[in-house]
Amino acid sequence: MDWGMKNRMSRLIGDDGRCFFLPIDHGYFQGPTTCLEKPGETIAPLLPYADALFVTRGVLRSCVDPGTSVPIILRVSGCTSIVGPGLENEALTTSIKDIIRLNASAVGVSVFIGTEYEHQTLKNLSRMVNMCEGYGIPVMAVTAVGKELEKRDVRYLALASRICAELGAKVVKTYYCKEFDKITGGCPVPVVIAGGPACDTELEVMEFVYDGVQKGAIGINLGRNVWRNKYPVAMMRALRAIIHDGAKPNEALEMFNELKNAK
Repeated sequence: MDWGMKNRMSRLIGDDGRCFFLPIDHGYFQGPTTCLEKPGETIAPLLPYADALFVTRGVLRSCVDPGTSVPIILRVSGCTSIVGPGLENEALTTSIKDIIRLNASAVGVSVFIGTEYEHQTLKNLSRMVNMCEGYGIPVMAVTAVGKELEKRDVRYLALASRICAELGAKVVKTYYCKEFDKITGGCPVPVVIAGGPACDTELEVMEFVYDGVQKGAIGINLGRNVWRNKYPVAMMRALRAIIHDGAKPNEALEMFNELKNAK
């Protein structure tokens, strides 16, 4: 791996080999998402606890302080919306010149394996890898499922993750599921957890994050479970304790309750 690629990866992943990416790219297909109507205000208290920010170039330019030292993972695929026929028909949205101009530490591309647009989105990933390799910029592949949530099973996600790695992704972002070790065990590049089953409590989120890390994930890329929480900073710090400090779910929950009640 070239020095530049290694350097950018070291910005994203800590010395402990773990990471907490904060995604706020949801508006590229959802519009003004609840709690992200004003992204800059939402992320301001959270950025100190993020290892990287996953964001579109529009929000980056308009809402993120250019003085930030938090590495940027730039969302570079899109062109669909929730009011359209489906989310799978994506294209690349950002040129390599703009990626470099924005000083991105990495880029993120969604793939929709098993859909009508499988070939197109895998080609998007391959094209972005080809462009970014020449400049030492890592590509994070996102194993998207669109509206077909039933695809979040271990066989599908293991297949999708391995294909992304085979095509050159340096990191794979995928959903948590049972037997998560079958995903990480069959994927030769680092895996981060995108999310998991619908959760009613903070403890449930902490439990699937802890289990995923125990089964090989290097970290998480969680947004809604953080910034939609009534106490987002407390939630982010508690999850960070699981990722970077080895806290167990009950310990993280205790930390969350202490922080949310602190003045």
